Amino acid sequence: MDVVHSHASNNVTDGLNGFDVGQGTQDSYFHNGERGYHKLWDSRLFNYANWEVLRFLLSNLRWWLDEFNFDGFRFDGVTSMLYHHHGINMVFTGNYTEYFSEATDVDAVVYMMLANHLVHNLLPDATVIAEDVSGMPALCRPDYEGGVGFDYRLAMAIPDRWIDFLKNKMDSEWSMKEIVWSLTNRRYSEKCVAYAESHDQVI
Repeated sequence: MDVVHSHASNNVTDGLNGFDVGQGTQDSYFHNGERGYHKLWDSRLFNYANWEVLRFLLSNLRWWLDEFNFDGFRFDGVTSMLYHHHGINMVFTGNYTEYFSEATDVDAVVYMMLANHLVHNLLPDATVIAEDVSGMPALCRPDYEGGVGFDYRLAMAIPDRWIDFLKNKMDSEWSMKEIVWSLTNRRYSEKCVAYAESHDQVI
């Protein structure tokens, strides 16, 4: 199941935005000020350091597992969660300073570790997939190895390459080198999901 814990609706009528859980603030679940808004998505950003946020999001995962017997999740917008800059206008080159710096949202990383730990403890055979374009190291390594705990990363460059070839190149112009590179470009010992398209490509 696609689960969106990276942001929430800006709506105050039927969403969490402005909901007060007794903390004397209208930002019980979200960061205050600009840090609490995703400008490109026009949505609110969770404050993963807040215990109420952790309770809410983790119980959401458990509810889907217990009540509907889902066997896994695809976490949407993981790149936005991993970094304070949300990956906006970033070109990730693989330099480790891009991943391990003040730009990393440590609270969000800890939340994802907790989420993966919870899901795998409740359902050991569950599959949890991260939608990440940054290539964050150890994203798909177990938490006991110091990883974030996802089972798979979406190989998001593959559908982009596929659509580029279909739209812009004749069959005779397709480069096998580029195709093989797209299919095999991954971090050592991390599993990826290769796919041709998703809702991101059809929007």
